[in-house]
Amino acid sequence: MALTTAAQARTSFDLKSASLPVVAVMLKATDAALFVSDLAQRVADAPGFFDNDPVLIDLSAVREAPEPIDFAAIAAALRSHHTLPVAVRGGSAAQMEAARSAGLAAAPDAPAPRAETTAPPEVREVVREVVREVEVVREVPMAGPGTVVVDKPLRSGQQVYARGADLVVMAVVSFGAEVIADGNIHVYAPLRGRAIAGARGNADARIFSTCLEPQLVSIAGIYRTTETELPEAVRGKPAQVRLDGEKLIIEPLA
Repeated sequence: MALTTAAQARTSFDLKSASLPVVAVMLKATDAALFVSDLAQRVADAPGFFDNDPVLIDLSAVREAPEPIDFAAIAAALRSHHTLPVAVRGGSAAQMEAARSAGLAAAPDAPAPRAETTAPPEVREVVREVVREVEVVREVPMAGPGTVVVDKPLRSGQQVYARGADLVVMAVVSFGAEVIADGNIHVYAPLRGRAIAGARGNADARIFSTCLEPQLVSIAGIYRTTETELPEAVRGKPAQVRLDGEKLIIEPLA
């Protein structure tokens, strides 16, 4: 009987390694209050960015800092914005011990990045978003193309977020409405509200519209508002918005 029970116990579950999407928050300063402020600002600029994502805190940039880090405050701030801080990596022995005391596990240091020319297409995509003294890096498996299509007008106060996909809008995006996508945004109508492409840091994302007259356009956290008037060549005309380094380029569609 004992043998039978042991066999059943051994087959009730399996232990396997797993590769899961994770958000790596790379600290660039040890000031927890500054982190809390910057994180709140970042989340306010891109609502819906986090969705109970597991978080790894990377300490490699502050490893030599002599100041202690308030990991409890940092973890509490992350939890308040719908993330699940679970581990730290890259810190000094004292930092790692302080993190463990705050309930965070120790994770292996990040491997050295491979050259882009040798990386296979299925290698993980690394997305960076810099917020003053905090750098948020999202590592996700490469996914296949996805598209969300909206064929009704978006009125002021309405918001559409294409998570992990492109967004295609077939009707007007009114002043006060907001369209967000992790990929590209296509608006085949007047774009008068806010358009945020590459919401999770994809700097290759673009915004296209057949009539560009937006309140705000943003790609990977770089934005431009109507406080800076659009050039006559693109205002109210078919145009695209793309990134060149950290500069937004707005140009007519040929």
